[in-house]
Amino acid sequence: MIRYTLVCEADHTFESWFPSSGSFDEQSARGLVTCPLCGSAKVGKGLMTPRIARTDRSLPDRAAPPAAEPAPSADAPVPMIAEPERKLRALLRAVREHVAQTAEHVGTRFPEEARKIHYGEVEERPIYGQATPDEARALIEEGIDVAPLPPMPEERN
Repeated sequence: MIRYTLVCEADHTFESWFPSSGSFDEQSARGLVTCPLCGSAKVGKGLMTPRIARTDRSLPDRAAPPAAEPAPSADAPVPMIAEPERKLRALLRAVREHVAQTAEHVGTRFPEEARKIHYGEVEERPIYGQATPDEARALIEEGIDVAPLPPMPEERN
């Protein structure tokens, strides 16, 4: 197993284990390695310093290293996602569910429907849908309040 320090395009640093360097390269090329903080699949290896124990000299003047914590039992579940990430995902899921229950999904007609509502051509109502980055930017420049609804990390896999 190889532990890599990884860095995403947003400069988030995290670590992950891989069976081999080829395994990292293969998973990364397929977009399977994503940042746990922002979900970006543009991830590369960060600067790492190897941990090599010296055996050519003793350390009589140094204090003994602290005792290591016992390893978890083989039956204990290993969390794949840290608690803050788990809470963030639950919050995102709740927001998405609330929007889906209280707003009308207008699909790719979102920019045109948002304009109609903004300019009073149709009755005001909560809507959600898809817009390209350019369409969203144009809406914002027109003074139309829009906010992105980020995809859940599992939707990217």
